[in-house]
Amino acid sequence: MTKLYGLNDTVVPNQDGLFGEFGGKIGHPALAAAMQEIEDGFRAMIADENFLKEIEALQLHYVGRPSPIYHARRLSEHLGGAQIYLKREDLNHTGSHKINHCLGEVLLAKRLGKKKVIAETGAGQHGVALATASALLGLECEIHMGVVDIAKEHPNVSRMKILGATLVPVSRGAGTLKEAVDSAFESYLNQLDDSMFAIGSVVGPAPYPEMVGYFQSIVGHEARRQFSELTGGLPDVVTACVGGGSNALGLFNAFLDDDTVRKVGVEPAGEGLDSHHRHAATLTLGVKGEIQGFKCYVLLDENGEPAPVHSIASGLDYPGVGPQHSYLKDSGQVEYQSATDQECLDAFMLLSRMEGIIPALESSHAVAFAIREAKKLGKDQKILVNLSGRGDKDLDFVLSQIDV
Repeated sequence: MTKLYGLNDTVVPNQDGLFGEFGGKIGHPALAAAMQEIEDGFRAMIADENFLKEIEALQLHYVGRPSPIYHARRLSEHLGGAQIYLKREDLNHTGSHKINHCLGEVLLAKRLGKKKVIAETGAGQHGVALATASALLGLECEIHMGVVDIAKEHPNVSRMKILGATLVPVSRGAGTLKEAVDSAFESYLNQLDDSMFAIGSVVGPAPYPEMVGYFQSIVGHEARRQFSELTGGLPDVVTACVGGGSNALGLFNAFLDDDTVRKVGVEPAGEGLDSHHRHAATLTLGVKGEIQGFKCYVLLDENGEPAPVHSIASGLDYPGVGPQHSYLKDSGQVEYQSATDQECLDAFMLLSRMEGIIPALESSHAVAFAIREAKKLGKDQKILVNLSGRGDKDLDFVLSQIDV
């Protein structure tokens, strides 16, 4: 059987849920018991051949995998440097990579006998994918979303409602992703027996970073095989945007043993790395700390609390980051750069006009890096971008920012 899933040993936690000094298990007694139930269920499920056949069939016939790799020839010629290739996760059913882990999480919830899944969402892609999987498999779905993101991502809000999800607006604090996570966890605490929390990235306490990373590993396994078949070798650079970091880990995972492949995560520099709380470049400017039950790099304010953050992309405005990425940064296996809001908008428009592909604002950060980097490299070098989502959800917002 062709390998669909599986994590490199580098990004598998120890028995305490740690990746080096990052990650960990939650201390709250009731939540700790619930997390252990989820972890035990996850391990039993992925060892079950019937489950693997079921999710493989769903990925093929429902999601539309494998997602293709596309050579962006016009864009590459325009830039005059390295050749840019796109892993087209935007072509998945629901429009992003999020459906990969949402199917796994909802199948697990059903296996555990739960009636509902509860989750946070930023840009709404995780919320849409979870609502979709819940509709498919017959579970209730409760999504917590910051009011700022609700206003920015109206199309995804409508999709979640049509799919039958209960949307809970969160207005506390900055009204964005971190507050949505807090609100969702509080709701989950009151519904532990009948529900399962379904985190939307490789963040949170164990087992979520490993579990979400496992289901997203399909991206890298596919990409490695496809790129070799298409070009006869491996890319020189692989890159993906990083907020929590699920799409990036999914891609990087398959290349971690390849020293010849440069792996670059791209964070949101927002209005500039020197701006005051107007970026979300956690790995670039953060410090080691703890947020929402796990250890990672964190952006802190003057009082030592998680700082308010900003990104033009709602799915990236989080003051923490996945523990695997924190570990990969410190080990030097992956480098982390950033792109500003303006670079992101410019990349969004250039890819749209050159290739007829409208990318999500999140993914546009990785496209911006690829555009910047391609100009420095020779035409015989190749950059693979994980185009993690499509930009339908962002159209109204982008049009409010630029003249076309």
